[in-house]
Amino acid sequence: KRLQEETNAIFWTGFGQAETTAFVTASPASERLGASGQSTLINSVAIVNELDEQVPTGEEGEIVVRGENIFLEYWNMPEATAYAQRNSWHHTGDIGRLDDDGFLWYVKRKAEKELIKTGGENVYPGEVESVLLKHAEIKDCCVIGVPDKTWGEAVKAVCVLKKESKLSEKEVSDYVGRQIAGFKKPRKVEFVEKLPRENDKVDREAVKAKWGE
Repeated sequence: KRLQEETNAIFWTGFGQAETTAFVTASPASERLGASGQSTLINSVAIVNELDEQVPTGEEGEIVVRGENIFLEYWNMPEATAYAQRNSWHHTGDIGRLDDDGFLWYVKRKAEKELIKTGGENVYPGEVESVLLKHAEIKDCCVIGVPDKTWGEAVKAVCVLKKESKLSEKEVSDYVGRQIAGFKKPRKVEFVEKLPRENDKVDREAVKAKWGE
């Protein structure tokens, strides 16, 4: 604000990434200081939760976008492309929220955007978590990468089961393997009473610190 006043220049703010080829939101910064602008005429922007459901205005979630300027694919990475572009939206891997006037507020990068690399294959924790959370007996979960002598890194699911659930570790792993590629299923599963949370979101770093051995 001070820079704008002293230079008499007009500053714009916006949000975009390589996959969008340009800004998907843009507005004069003075219209809403701190925000990342409103969606452009050729783009739609939404905020979704871990189940890819759009959240109420003001609630934080993953920023998803669509429009003619969105990239076609990651070169020679069909699974990564399919995951990023699921449900006809490009998933940016960034957390944000939309206010009542449609201004986007950027919050932070999604921790789960970090890949788990197991046996030369890439696994997105968020994809595995989406599968796990659809199981009728799983209340909460967090998927992390843990050191593994054979695979370099192994997929581990830390799960909170619903009351009276009798699920075994193998049943959880096999369930995931039936839904998505076998190399993405957890090689390790641990059941816990509850997961650490921050601002009502699972604290992935705290999960890694406690159960990442």
